[in-house]
Amino acid sequence: MINTTPSSPSLFSSLGDLLNRQYPLHKLSHKINWSVFEESFISLYCPDNGRPAKPIRLMCGLLILKHLRNLSDESVVEQWSENAYFQYFCGMHEFVPSFPFNSSEQNNITYPTDAKLHKKIVGKVFKIVKELNLPIRQSYTFVLKSIYRDQRFRNHPKNRTKALKADKRLRTIAGRPVRELKRNLGDNSPYDELLSIFEKILLQRRNSSHKIYSIHEPDVQCISKGKEHKKYEFGNKVSIIRSATSVILGASSFRNEYDGHTIEKNLEQVHRLRGKSIRRLAGDRGYRGRKEINGTQILIPDAPKTKDTYYQRKKKHKLFCKRAGIEPTIGHLKTDYRLGRNFYKGVLGDAINLMLAAAAYNFKRAMRVLWLLLKKISETLVIRNVSLKYIF
Repeated sequence: MINTTPSSPSLFSSLGDLLNRQYPLHKLSHKINWSVFEESFISLYCPDNGRPAKPIRLMCGLLILKHLRNLSDESVVEQWSENAYFQYFCGMHEFVPSFPFNSSEQNNITYPTDAKLHKKIVGKVFKIVKELNLPIRQSYTFVLKSIYRDQRFRNHPKNRTKALKADKRLRTIAGRPVRELKRNLGDNSPYDELLSIFEKILLQRRNSSHKIYSIHEPDVQCISKGKEHKKYEFGNKVSIIRSATSVILGASSFRNEYDGHTIEKNLEQVHRLRGKSIRRLAGDRGYRGRKEINGTQILIPDAPKTKDTYYQRKKKHKLFCKRAGIEPTIGHLKTDYRLGRNFYKGVLGDAINLMLAAAAYNFKRAMRVLWLLLKKISETLVIRNVSLKYIF
């Protein structure tokens, strides 16, 4: 059952009367059209049945604050109970010194290796056997301890052969309880999907295509970076369009498509959000192959043409220099707005994490612009001997 945020303040005083109205987070709360979220998510709630849910503005505000401040679920809930500006941003009219709800967070993936996945398979199978009280022929307790010891320090030349033999033996042992569990559960079991993932992992090898890198996130892709310090990344591909004024106009999530195939979907998103198309788009050399998409000219850095005039060369050079500014934007999205690690589950979780990171980036930029504007106005009024008491 849906529960709405109270629109009327307290009888004596509201939380907004106690706060500084020039604080960036306070001003940002009045710039966001919260009714859009209410109208979009109201259909997901039952109007007259079930336990009253938390207000939609509270949930959306906490997600924005989480990416705006680069906080975990636990930290944003804890700081919400201590910070009056956080509560006002989420639509509260009175200070509530308690947690809004219990936080929970999905685990992100570790650096995947087949040996790690086989070890997890053994642990998950024995956990299911224990929960369902099913028979098992052998627990391999002492054998697995010996295998785990042999797998350590595999980079040392003397331990390399021993570690590879331990990996093969672990794969063999992991397949036995999986097959036995499948026989005991029978057909149409709730664990059929999980068992099929186990079987695919046991069959795949180092050079196999369409590999599974995570049990709880089977859609994770291995993306080649081509950089010395980080050759691979495990996750999904992201395409971002940024304006010349450093505002993110579009952000789309993909699996592992070719870069040139991501432009069209991203341009459609920008057109849907802005209501108009982009005339020129400057991309890196990974977007080769497309020169024009739905009226948008695609420009890629290359050697200047002989027929170009000096003015045209300088103009293209300036445009490509502006394009390079998206690299630090991507870096900030990864380190400061939680794009580097995704804690939301599934393919939809990847898209949600990207949209929240891009929105938080634009919100933070808007807060900074509002703060600088107020500072400039205040300095101008002080110079003209106008009292700020009657202005704000």
